[in-house]
Amino acid sequence: MGSKIKWQGIYPAVTTKFTDSGQLDFQVIGKNFKAQADAGVNGIILGGTLGEASTLSNKEKRDLLKYTISNFSESVPVLINVAEPTTKGAITAAQEAEKEGADGIMLLPPMRYTADEREALTFLDKVAKSTSLPILLYNNPVDYKIEVTINMFYELLKNPNVQAVKESTRDISNVTRLRNEFGERLKILTGVDTLGLESLLMGADGWVAGLVCAFPKETVAIYKLVKAGRVQEALHIYRWFLPLLELDVSTKLVQNIKLAEVATGIGTENVREPRLPLVGEEREKVLAIIDAALAVRPKLPVI
Repeated sequence: MGSKIKWQGIYPAVTTKFTDSGQLDFQVIGKNFKAQADAGVNGIILGGTLGEASTLSNKEKRDLLKYTISNFSESVPVLINVAEPTTKGAITAAQEAEKEGADGIMLLPPMRYTADEREALTFLDKVAKSTSLPILLYNNPVDYKIEVTINMFYELLKNPNVQAVKESTRDISNVTRLRNEFGERLKILTGVDTLGLESLLMGADGWVAGLVCAFPKETVAIYKLVKAGRVQEALHIYRWFLPLLELDVSTKLVQNIKLAEVATGIGTENVREPRLPLVGEEREKVLAIIDAALAVRPKLPVI
């Protein structure tokens, strides 16, 4: 099970590109995904927060999944996010993803309702049992107010398809804590851009990244250098990268990262309402960060 997904390396949580009239822009989507695959990412995750999933219709999610599978699944595993307010809805989404040919899913606890531990565990367990797809659990209590605790992991890992966690607690020691508890049974992917290098150094298997959408080669280089033991070289790139990575830890992360994609030639600025493109001083501040980084963009070493 899950032989195609190795749960190591770089997994972009990709943005969704829209035309000026608000439709899915498959031409630009394809351009960006090719840049990701060419850089050597290890999977593509569709329909997360960064992918503006809450604004996509079910048909659009299916169309996006079908397009990505048909064009990129030979290069990289294709995963789709499942973030639903009801257990029934999450089960349906997981089963539809499997039917359409997804390689795996990223699964969130219930949305909108802040479930207690028993409720969240029941929700996640029922979704896991409803599909044979490999599952990456998204643990982000900062944003979603529900933590997947160690005790919950013990129960959930009884399902063989629960294989990995997107670790976004912001507690760097949690990488070690999870490894001590579960060894290699639970693969650990950091989900916080500004803890990317730190998490890899603590033994995380990979990185579900945001700014990779605009800077795939740099993100992959950091991962590969760490795994090759070339930490100083990774640190050099990461120090350059950090002001950009901080654009991910913001309520405007979608607009920020889309501006960065425009700057590197692999995206557009179009977002879907209620989001609006950045304007005025806020926009200028983000552009200044991007321009400053591009002016001293590091030459990447041969790895």
